[in-house]
Amino acid sequence: MKTSLTASTGIDDGRAEAWVARLDSPECTSEERAQFQRWLDESPAHVEAYVQAERAHQLAAQLAGDDMLQAAARIAWRASRDSARPRWWAPAALAASLLVATVVGIGWLRTPAPLPAGERYATVVGEQRALRLADGTRVLLDTDSVIVARFGEDRREIEVDRGRVQFQVAADPQRPFSVKAGRGTIRDIGTTFQVDKTDATVNVGLIEGAVEVTGAVAQARSTLSPGQQLNYDGEGRLGVPEPLDLAVAQAWPDGDLVFKNRRLDALLSEMNRYSATKLRLAEPGLGDITVSGVFHIGDQASLLQALERGWSLQSERSDDGDIVLRRKAG
Repeated sequence: MKTSLTASTGIDDGRAEAWVARLDSPECTSEERAQFQRWLDESPAHVEAYVQAERAHQLAAQLAGDDMLQAAARIAWRASRDSARPRWWAPAALAASLLVATVVGIGWLRTPAPLPAGERYATVVGEQRALRLADGTRVLLDTDSVIVARFGEDRREIEVDRGRVQFQVAADPQRPFSVKAGRGTIRDIGTTFQVDKTDATVNVGLIEGAVEVTGAVAQARSTLSPGQQLNYDGEGRLGVPEPLDLAVAQAWPDGDLVFKNRRLDALLSEMNRYSATKLRLAEPGLGDITVSGVFHIGDQASLLQALERGWSLQSERSDDGDIVLRRKAG
């Protein structure tokens, strides 16, 4: 059993390395990218293997041009072929060269080329906006959302300041794509995913592909598979992956909100994202009511009508302009 596991892991690693090389090729076809997506979907082990292989590939590419690393490699090579040296010299020189490589590599990675100031994109309350960024990535900003996009020669970074955003990332192996939101970072692997930043809490939901989420606390990491979501708090503490309701996640980009046995207070909070006129409850106990239904974004009238007919509630306009829901009298 142990031997079988090792062999399977080796096969996964080999396939992952092959996919990294193929996706990096300009000759990679759309059908091959679809095959890669199917391979990712087959097993979480495939996702993890690809994450590791792609990370190693990026590190090797970043360090390949470093003069000090090349010099260290030459020292080790000369030591291994010089028979006049003592027997201990070659491994010692190799170890020394690897130490130099590690130190130089870490220092190099800590000082990446600075990114430009970036482009800011925003929506107002009740607005949704579809964008196509300079690299071909498709972005959908939900209501009251703000992002900043920064693209450099070696990487692409998006910062989510607030709101909810869906990303359909364009493939560019030479420039990794990452999203910063609060105290965490989401690294993309050819993916469609959503990021929802509300106050200090961030939710990451994966539609297809794979993403790696890194939190600020102990640099904890978690890799999501399609149909999973994960939350992290204002300190960057990662939660555990949980199932994502794809019907709900895919509805808001189409202009609809799907509620399945949602608490009424949570439902109103979601609807309030899309309107300057807020819906409120006259008493906290009403929040326990569970509601199911599909409502168009910003269509408060249909929601109020449904609540009045199906849940015996009535609405009235308050002095401050909000709409207050209370139980029907009698």
